[in-house]
Amino acid sequence: MQRKAVRLHQRFFVTMLYNPRKYRFFGLLPAILLLASAAAFGQSGRVSPTPVPTPTPEPELKISTQEIKLNVLAFDEKGDFFKDVTPNDLVIREDNILHQPASVRYIPANVLIVMDTGGEMRAVKTLDRTRKIALALINSLRPDDKVAVMAYANKPQILSSWTLDRATSRAAVNSSNFGTRSAFVAALDMAATMLTRTENDNAQLVLITDGTDSTATAAQKTAAFDRLRAANITVHVLSYAAMEAADIEPRTKGVTNSPPPKAMPDQIANDLPNGARDVAKAPKAKTFVVDRPFLKKLKARETDLIASEKQLEKLSEDTNGEFIGSMSIDEMEDKTSLVGRMIDSSYVVTYVPKMPVTAEHGVAERHIEVTSKRSGLVVQAKRNVLLIEPKAPKP
Repeated sequence: MQRKAVRLHQRFFVTMLYNPRKYRFFGLLPAILLLASAAAFGQSGRVSPTPVPTPTPEPELKISTQEIKLNVLAFDEKGDFFKDVTPNDLVIREDNILHQPASVRYIPANVLIVMDTGGEMRAVKTLDRTRKIALALINSLRPDDKVAVMAYANKPQILSSWTLDRATSRAAVNSSNFGTRSAFVAALDMAATMLTRTENDNAQLVLITDGTDSTATAAQKTAAFDRLRAANITVHVLSYAAMEAADIEPRTKGVTNSPPPKAMPDQIANDLPNGARDVAKAPKAKTFVVDRPFLKKLKARETDLIASEKQLEKLSEDTNGEFIGSMSIDEMEDKTSLVGRMIDSSYVVTYVPKMPVTAEHGVAERHIEVTSKRSGLVVQAKRNVLLIEPKAPKP
């Protein structure tokens, strides 16, 4: 039986070898399945290559060739206005790079007068004094200068728009009102907007102010100054800040030489009996302040005034304007006409910078000086400007 089984096995084996047509499929099936399994296993364990991104072309660097405008004051050797200045008379130095002016024009100015008529703690800056200074400035300007008047206290307000009618401008000044707050930063932004919307390239801003703001932060004030510097506006300042700081300084120590408010008018005191009249009209001694919260508020006010004085002076210097920071109100009033003379001695000069602003950075600061090549011509033009490239509209 065992031998018979062996023979059958051998016959089956021989039949598979020598009858390929009959058993080809069944004999190759296990091999095919084995190879397919191996291929599937190999594919499941293979790491796919990381696709290489298509390189994007470098964006084209856009260069702005914007024209720069600045005001140049021109005088003769006697200090009078110098007429008929030409581009060949001037040399422009921008960041120590020489430039030739593209144009030099004398244009009657657009003068915006901004009056500070508010504030909680003020001793020198009164509404009457501010009006008096504004009126003196209007009277000092040439008849062909257009004037607009703005005042600010709790909020800025345009009292009169651009006009050649001096009576209208004076009436606007006299219509200004007192307020308890000081919206200085809001007034600067409104002034910048109003001046940049005019078509006149000779834009002149005159600030009669102490430069303090009731609510704005130091960063907000700095940003407002930068916007003015970037707007091609010449800023002149008649500042109360130093006088206000000098008045407040003794009181920050708890002592004041200022007499206390009178308990009664002089007319009533004069009618008192001799003894009582003498007491009522006798000179008062120094006043001592012991209110610590109030003293702290006074010191903060003094610090703000000192900082504002420096900021206003820097703003006028950067924009080639005149700064009047007097220590007396009489001196301030006397020098008001100087601001008018500076405004009416101004030429508008343009040039194209050799180192243009790139759209990649968008903002650049330039230090500009102008000198004279013409005998007898004295020019004043030293300006730090911010050049801001406008953003391209989105497609």
